[in-house]
Amino acid sequence: MKKTIKPEVVGREGTVLLEAVRRLNRRKAVPHLLKLVNKTHPADIAWVLRYLTPEERHNVFNVIAQTDQVGEILSELDQSIMLELVDDLPPKFMVTVLKKMASNDAADLLEALPIEVADNIRQLMARADREEVDELLQYNPESAGGLMSPNFMALHEDLSVDEAIRAIQERSEDLEMVFYLYIVRENNQLTGVLSLRELLMHPPYRQLKNIMNPKVIAVNPETDQEEVAHMVSRYNILAVPVMNHAGKLLGIVTVDDVIDVIRKEATEDFFQMAGAGKDDEILMKSIRSNAVTRAPWLCASWVGGVVSATIIALFSGELQKYVILASFLPIINGMGGNIANQSSTIIVRGIATGRVNLEEVFKIVFKEMKVGMLLGGIYGLFLALVVFFALPNPSHLFLVASISVVLEMTLAASIGAFVPLVMKKMGFDAAVATGPFVATTMDIIGTTTFFTTAILLLH
Repeated sequence: MKKTIKPEVVGREGTVLLEAVRRLNRRKAVPHLLKLVNKTHPADIAWVLRYLTPEERHNVFNVIAQTDQVGEILSELDQSIMLELVDDLPPKFMVTVLKKMASNDAADLLEALPIEVADNIRQLMARADREEVDELLQYNPESAGGLMSPNFMALHEDLSVDEAIRAIQERSEDLEMVFYLYIVRENNQLTGVLSLRELLMHPPYRQLKNIMNPKVIAVNPETDQEEVAHMVSRYNILAVPVMNHAGKLLGIVTVDDVIDVIRKEATEDFFQMAGAGKDDEILMKSIRSNAVTRAPWLCASWVGGVVSATIIALFSGELQKYVILASFLPIINGMGGNIANQSSTIIVRGIATGRVNLEEVFKIVFKEMKVGMLLGGIYGLFLALVVFFALPNPSHLFLVASISVVLEMTLAASIGAFVPLVMKKMGFDAAVATGPFVATTMDIIGTTTFFTTAILLLH
């Protein structure tokens, strides 16, 4: 069954490209399909492959495999689709594909393949290529070392501007990025950085060490990818050098890889906040795998529902005396759950963007508590007025309703802010604190708070 897409989602050009690929594939017009692939950007071809059926995808990829763009297209694909397509490719062919890919993309592809398949491919690679890839594979794929490219422009500090320009002209074709020139001394020790624009503004005889910027923003190979993304965003730079603890320059992390990291981290946070796991390719999974991934997260909601039902049963005597109390529960729990999710989402996003100082936990929580109290007072007053004028004998019920809303929203805002902060301080992912976890906690606390308030005021 073909997947359909709305034209307004991807634009008319994307829809036209997708239909053109499908039409040429149906007609088995290989020469025309080759021509279309060669003049289309690899990212657009990767996008098209995502919307084809498995049979169409394999047929089109067999054509793509005849082009020089196959490596770039593979690096743009979702991992599940990429593994599906390379599964039947012979190791010798994969070696030729990897040779045309950037070293970090080749390492990512080998990392995703089954160990035995990856080892077979590595054994067939040229020694220099294998050593370059193996060096990248030793690092965590979610660290600066796993993201970096070893193809960068490094120039010795004693070179003159004229000599540096000639070196760039000779070597720049095979390098990842030449916007920044990294200045080194013996043993590749990083001493400074220089932009290409700054280089061209100085006379030919001046040495690089006299015009470079010695204050280099750099990271270690073990630095988490999220921290690398923060640095690129904070300092507005296009690449970050990676050096070891001895100061030796190992590689650079470029802005295109950082954008992928930001998108991936944001997607993981959104999924976890919704209680759908953290796999950014969950839409590509089968029904069974999708359900298995999401089931544990829903367990918290189920347990919370059982606990809330037990609490309601414990207060069944009060409910029999004041049946109207049952009508207030959805309002109390709904307002509490919503403001808790608001607070936790604000804090999680603040942590992700570096706008939340983890050393000021109580200050942040106290601020959210005051916000919850203010909003609780406003909505508590509205509910009290509704109950007072709507019920024939409001008695103390309007007080129960209003005070419960104030207490619930104050507690909810505080807990919604406190839990992700504490989890982050303990080294856990703060996004896990939102969604089902916070909502379930607030259902239990809200139900208990409401009935406790009712007993105290009505008696």
